[in-house]
Amino acid sequence: MAANTARRTGLQRGVGVALWRQIADAMRREIASGITDARGRLPSEGELAARYGVNRHTVRVAIAALAQEGVLQSIQGRGTFVRRQKRLVYPIGERTRFSAGLEGQTRERQTVMLSHRSEPAMAEISRALRMAPGDEVVVIESLGRADGVAVSRSTSWFCAHRFPNIAAVFERTGSISAAFRTYGINDYRRASTAVEARHADSLELHDLGLSAGAIVIVTRALNVDADAIPLQYSLTRFPADRVELVLETS
Repeated sequence: MAANTARRTGLQRGVGVALWRQIADAMRREIASGITDARGRLPSEGELAARYGVNRHTVRVAIAALAQEGVLQSIQGRGTFVRRQKRLVYPIGERTRFSAGLEGQTRERQTVMLSHRSEPAMAEISRALRMAPGDEVVVIESLGRADGVAVSRSTSWFCAHRFPNIAAVFERTGSISAAFRTYGINDYRRASTAVEARHADSLELHDLGLSAGAIVIVTRALNVDADAIPLQYSLTRFPADRVELVLETS
């Protein structure tokens, strides 16, 4: 019976992924498809244990992880409930800007630099920025917050020859757009965006304040100037439970 339940719910033993993590992922999916009652309450731990073919302790660990992430809330004597938190809608369009994209949904928006470095461009970066492999790039690691909550974690690459001091400018202004303006670039557009979803890695879990097993939406984007010359290549991770991406069409 337990084996049949595991097959039905997609759980796999002995695959290197802890059962509690698989259950947390399954619960995320089933919350969206209606596992809760009308009040947003989950089935009891015993019912969930039977549903997934595991013991109550394993279910309890999965619930604790989702509670830490802010997806669930356990109320003594009443049960476990889904937190009714509205996800932010972040538009991905030709002129995507972090602060403008969240305007009207949050009171405060802030982008802070976590670190920066210079390094030789890897093949993927050199192709995107139309540089020779091994040419120097400036890499900026940044975190986007909305009302004090982390909603994005970005890694951005810039040509070091064209933007030699961009890390210092960005740290001072807290804005890529403002940084570009100091180099005479008053407008730029998104040339391409690729989107995927995956489990957050350890660094993303830490910086975004997520629990193990959390899903992030990942965008790989290229910004270009008015002459279609590449300016910035970026890899941005958004917590799937906090942010919904909407691709705009022109």
